[in-house]
Amino acid sequence: MQQPLIETLGDELYDALRAGKVLEPLSSRHPDITIEDAYAVQQRMIARRLGAGETVVGKKIGVTSKAVMDMLGVYQPDFGWLLSGMVFDDGSTIERSRLIQPKAEGEIAFVLKHALRGPGVSAAQVLAATEYVMPCFEIVDSRIRDWKIRIQDTVADNASCGVFVLGDRAVSPREVDLTSCGMVLEKNGEVFATGAGAAALGSPLNAVAWLANTLGRLGIGLEAGEVILSGALAAMAPIAAGDHFRVSIGGIGSCAVRFA
Repeated sequence: MQQPLIETLGDELYDALRAGKVLEPLSSRHPDITIEDAYAVQQRMIARRLGAGETVVGKKIGVTSKAVMDMLGVYQPDFGWLLSGMVFDDGSTIERSRLIQPKAEGEIAFVLKHALRGPGVSAAQVLAATEYVMPCFEIVDSRIRDWKIRIQDTVADNASCGVFVLGDRAVSPREVDLTSCGMVLEKNGEVFATGAGAAALGSPLNAVAWLANTLGRLGIGLEAGEVILSGALAAMAPIAAGDHFRVSIGGIGSCAVRFA
């Protein structure tokens, strides 16, 4: 894919984000788009956001759980960038109108005390580099009409990232079993889904190692102080105005968010 088309598609996604509009799938309009092309489109979209004053605060892993893979029909992980305009605190109320077609995912967020640069990063190295973990919501959102995405579409669209909400506690990762810890996702006071740390590529540590190694091959590191979202632990929950959600993760804590 030629650079002018990459820039055009990145600009289309940025404009759709700002206008709250959807686009037809890139993969249907440009059937020859590769995953490498899609990451180049993603970089253009992110560059537009950085140019508008946002800053990078971390990275995210997408499509790590079987439940999400089955829901989206996408069967490999991807990554995206977390920016300053995406961050909300526990208990926040978010205007539903700022999002397009959002869904809530319960996840474990990592905050790093040391940089990680792949390839060759192991789960043990991720553990050693992590300052603390937190419960969180990633509110995924797609600029692609009706979530009709292939892997190229979600990659180009910054791994379908919308906003994220960090929870009420910061816990040392050495004080909790990140593989077996259970998660309960509640929607409007009722249990919507349950999961465990193992849903994210066998362990959230494996997911973060995958991210460090994948980015490392592109010359990008995970930096000290960054927030890393390690992937959904259960199915995504659709969001409407008036909904409220809580996620509880054993040994880590809880996180809540409302939509007005």
